Amino acid sequence: AMSSGDGGLQTEVRLKEPPEDGISAVKFQPNSCQHLLVSSWDGSVRLYDVNKNSLRSTYYHQQPVLDCDFSEAARSFSGGLDCVLLGYDWTAGKDIVVGYHDRPIRCVHFSADTNQLVTGSWDSSVKLWDTRAPAFSSMHQQPDKVYTLDTAGHHLVVGTAGRHVLVWDLRQMTQPQQTRESSLKYQTRCLRCFPNKQGYVLSSIEGRVAVEFFDTNPEVQAKKYAFKCHRVKTQDAEEIHPVNAVAFHRQFNTFATGGSDCMVNIWDGFNRKRLMQLHKFPTSISALAFADDGSMLAVAASYMFEQGEESATGQQRVEDSVFIRYTSDQEVRPKHMPQQ
Repeated sequence: AMSSGDGGLQTEVRLKEPPEDGISAVKFQPNSCQHLLVSSWDGSVRLYDVNKNSLRSTYYHQQPVLDCDFSEAARSFSGGLDCVLLGYDWTAGKDIVVGYHDRPIRCVHFSADTNQLVTGSWDSSVKLWDTRAPAFSSMHQQPDKVYTLDTAGHHLVVGTAGRHVLVWDLRQMTQPQQTRESSLKYQTRCLRCFPNKQGYVLSSIEGRVAVEFFDTNPEVQAKKYAFKCHRVKTQDAEEIHPVNAVAFHRQFNTFATGGSDCMVNIWDGFNRKRLMQLHKFPTSISALAFADDGSMLAVAASYMFEQGEESATGQQRVEDSVFIRYTSDQEVRPKHMPQQ
């Protein structure tokens, strides 16, 4: 389960006791590299001790879990097809029903900057919850099913069906600050904000990524761009794969993308450069997360039924797995452009 890179140092570990079905999210504990939260279509939310490569603990929803996040070191939240937002205290081993959406919960995200939990649902709403008093605080209508969301400072960015992107101010949620259309022609898959709070990255099902900026000043908007990735050229065609996952490196503002081509790429968005491509993983990349200090990247490899049920072809389904890759600074640091 290990590949040895430079001088025999261990660069990658596969976690033992992976979920029994597709992996929907991986999230590192805040300010720590020790624990990783993993949600799955098998209904579980698992806590792994990454350093010991062991499964610490598990709790379950009645149905597949689509997303999860830590609010603090020993507390997490999760939601999925059962429409229930669960909170879990890992120290006490207790869960609490925080609240509900009318339809499945697609996104569960904790904003450390505003100390709020944000959920997004296929019921076309976003709800904000106060984690200290587990009571539903406010609901905000979105134009369509919520597929993905993220926060940066007071910005909340929501990507929905119909290629809508809404930028909200968490302090003033009466209406969105900006309503945009995705600059990509196809369905939005993942959206993540730059740690420096200047903008966000959006990926689509059609092998493309867009780099966008919050500031509506035309000079700043002129810097936005999109690029193709996770495409495989064959002799007579180009296979185009969904870009399922995006994760930022907090110190360097560089980001990783993971696609259904089984590949992970690392990009410098400001200098428009690919820094590196990792080796091919056993199956599609469904989720990615950097630890807060950037020293490791969690990679979930999980078949996402892009080709339908595999049993039709008689192939064995590849086991779902989470790999922890120890990243070196040279892999993730921007390579600054030479001075003109």
